[in-house]
Amino acid sequence: MAHFFVYPEKDATIVRGPVESNDSSKKNTGLDEILEVGKTFQTFSTSFDKVARSLIQFDISTISASVSDGTIASGSKFYLNMYDAGASELNRDQTLYAYATSQSWDEGDGKFSDTPQGENGVSWRYRTADTGSQWGHIDSGSWGSTYFSGSEYTASQTFNKNDDIDMRMDVTNIVNHWISGSISNEGFLIKRADVEETGSQYSGLFKFFSSDTHTVFQPRLEAVWDDSVWSTGSLDSLTSSQIERLHIRLENFRPVYKKGSLSTIRVKGREQFPARTHSVTSSYQDVKTLPSGSSYYSIVDTKTDQVIIPFGTGSVISCDSEGNYFNLRTEGLEAERFYKVEFKIESGSGINKTVNYFDGDDAFKVER
Repeated sequence: MAHFFVYPEKDATIVRGPVESNDSSKKNTGLDEILEVGKTFQTFSTSFDKVARSLIQFDISTISASVSDGTIASGSKFYLNMYDAGASELNRDQTLYAYATSQSWDEGDGKFSDTPQGENGVSWRYRTADTGSQWGHIDSGSWGSTYFSGSEYTASQTFNKNDDIDMRMDVTNIVNHWISGSISNEGFLIKRADVEETGSQYSGLFKFFSSDTHTVFQPRLEAVWDDSVWSTGSLDSLTSSQIERLHIRLENFRPVYKKGSLSTIRVKGREQFPARTHSVTSSYQDVKTLPSGSSYYSIVDTKTDQVIIPFGTGSVISCDSEGNYFNLRTEGLEAERFYKVEFKIESGSGINKTVNYFDGDDAFKVER
C-alpha cells in the first residue's frame, strides 16, 4: 500500500471570549483529549461565548527523508486526518480552513476543565508560557496565532451537515513548502472563515480527537501515492459477468505481521461457481486478472470499523505474470490491533459501468 502516516508531536485548542483581552485568551489546553474549532454563544443570547481554533504540528523529518530517498514518491498527495469527537449543532454545510502557522509555539499542559485555568503553554494571546511571547503579525492574524496567507499556504474542506464529520483535508501545497524548506514547519492552524468568527450567526462547533486521546482516533498526516504496476503476461482477464459472481482469496497471507514490515499479498479472483468443463485441471485453480487500474483494496480496523487505508490512488491493486497483488506496509498501522482487507472492483464503462464490493475472509494482527 502506498500510504505513510505520521502522528502529531503537539496540538492544542486556543480560545478567546467576547473581550479578546480577558483571561480566557490566556487559557492553555495542550493536554486535553479534544480539539475544538468554531464559535459558541451564551445561552438564550445573541452574544457569543467563545471562538475556538486548533493548532497541530507533525514532525515531517521522516517524510522529507523518505521523499529524498524515493521511498515516498515525488508528486505524492498529503492529507490531514482528524476524527469527529462529537460535533454539535452543525446546522448547515460549512468549511474549515488549514493555514501554515508562521511562528513557533509550546503545547503546554492545560485542559479545558482545569480550575483555575492552565496558562502554561500556547493560548489565544501567547505562543508560550512566557508573557513576552505574544502572537505577532506576520502575514495575517494578531492574537489567535499568526499564519501565512495566500492559496499556496491554505487548504480547506467543506462538510455536509448530514455526512460524516471526519476530516480528510488535502494539505499537499503546505507540506511541500515544508519539505522544500521555503517556510518553516510550525504546524497547521485550523479555523473557520473570518466572517464566521466575527458574525452573529451560530453554525455549531467542531470537535476532533487530539493526540492525547485514549482511543485509536488520534490525528495523523498521511502521504499517498500510486505504487501499482501492471503486466499480465499471458493471463486472461475476468469478464464483467464473472466479476459479479467473484470469489476473492488471499495467498501469502498471515494472521500476524510485525509493525514496520513489508509483505506482498497475492489476490486471487475467480468465479464463485465456475462452469463445468471437460479438463484434467480444476477450473477453481484458473488464475485470471482483475480489471487494470480500477481494482482497489482497503484496510479496516475490525473493532471500530475505522477505514485506515481507503479505496483510491494509494490502494490500486497491481499485477504481474503470476496474477494480482498488493504490498502491505504495516508501519502506519497501530500495533496490537486487528485489521481486515476489503476490495472494490470497477468494470465496464459509461452506462455499463459496475462497481462491486467484497469483504476479505481473513483478519490480521499487527504486533510490536
